[in-house]
Amino acid sequence: MKDIQTSIPSDDDSRDSASHYDRFFGPLYFEPFAVEVAQRIDSTSIEIALEIGAGTGRVTRHIRERIPASAKLIASDINKDMMEEAKKKLSHLDIEWQIIDAQELPFKNDSIDLIVCCFAYMFVPDKAKAFAEAYRVLRPGGMLLLSTWDRLEKNVPSHITRLIAEEYLEVPLPESNNLATSMSEEDTIRPLLQNARFTDISIEKVQLLSASPTARDAEYGLVKGGPFYDVITKHNPAWIDEMINKVEKELAEKFGAAPMKAPISAVISQAWK
Repeated sequence: MKDIQTSIPSDDDSRDSASHYDRFFGPLYFEPFAVEVAQRIDSTSIEIALEIGAGTGRVTRHIRERIPASAKLIASDINKDMMEEAKKKLSHLDIEWQIIDAQELPFKNDSIDLIVCCFAYMFVPDKAKAFAEAYRVLRPGGMLLLSTWDRLEKNVPSHITRLIAEEYLEVPLPESNNLATSMSEEDTIRPLLQNARFTDISIEKVQLLSASPTARDAEYGLVKGGPFYDVITKHNPAWIDEMINKVEKELAEKFGAAPMKAPISAVISQAWK
């Protein structure tokens, strides 16, 4: 069996790099919903598809495999480093890559058949404008397909990590650290879509299993990439290793040491123009 320590990069590696993000959060959180979201695409009438917030390309690959080979896929993100990581992994696929702000889509009215956005709209400052832009560029009958995270306690690995991190924090985390779960309820999402003039709307919560090769891999990614990392490190860097060991132990006991499989939950919304 692969030694657990060999799967963990050294401290010289950047915890904030796109490769770290993809390596640890990719299989743990994004891959399960990438598959789920792609399965909801009706590919029969798609000529042009747009992905917003493509990140490191986890969903992009599944969209490309789902839609017709003749269809054009534009994968976009506002983060250049994320896009470079995605392009590196998916260079063999027919994908057009663009740096795009979801609030200002550079496309003509009624020009896109499908828009997919997984776990990005929560971080867009002007959500109303972003949804209005999506509606504008979709052709009549086109679909906006998006996913957002459910409440933190429904995403158990992150919830456990947060609770243990709070034992070390002297002050609460800034409210901005709750953005990831800021669109966890239908009452938040539906008005945004309705105000953008979408009328045919479907919203549901979906629970899946996340997967990580080991509990150690999962916790390394969550702690080193967590919003509390810098705060705790400033007080005592040794606490980080303590946290990793504590949460690894709890995750392993509850969900297995190798592999680790834990429940995660998201909200999947579909809206047609």
